[in-house]
Amino acid sequence: MKTLRYSLAFVLGVAAITGLRAANPSADSRVTVEFSDPDKFTDAADGQRGSDYGRDKNLEELKDYIVQRATKMLPEGQKLAVTITDVDLAGEVEPWRSPSAQDIRIIKDIYAPRIQLSFKLTDANGTVIKEGKRTLSDLSYTMKLRVDRSDPRVYDKGLLDDWLRSEFGRAKK
Repeated sequence: MKTLRYSLAFVLGVAAITGLRAANPSADSRVTVEFSDPDKFTDAADGQRGSDYGRDKNLEELKDYIVQRATKMLPEGQKLAVTITDVDLAGEVEPWRSPSAQDIRIIKDIYAPRIQLSFKLTDANGTVIKEGKRTLSDLSYTMKLRVDRSDPRVYDKGLLDDWLRSEFGRAKK
């Protein structure tokens, strides 16, 4: 009986580790995302400007999203390196509303998302295929139909999706 329990625990442990590796989008080294001086980003936190509350979590979520989406779009052998130089998340924290709303992001048309980045796309030999700097912004972000409106970063991810599609085409099948 003990052997069965240990065997089952071992199998479940291996399955869990394998699942975590498969779920980790940064495990694929074809797409890398770095942040240049995130302490100076315009608005990447979930607190009022100047706060770092939630910033690392938000940036990690955007990084994982870029890796996941770009990996699906790039042909085998190509590598993409993205450096994000500024983030201004959709919406704004308006702490003057009430003390209990210190970390609530208010979504209004006037608080459009904006992301500044540079990128380099290379082939398997390291030859640069495409590179550049982009300022992503969408002033009509609240008027677009988004699938998962319960995601707090839905508008920022939509902005990244629009850029990836326009820059690298549709997802490969």
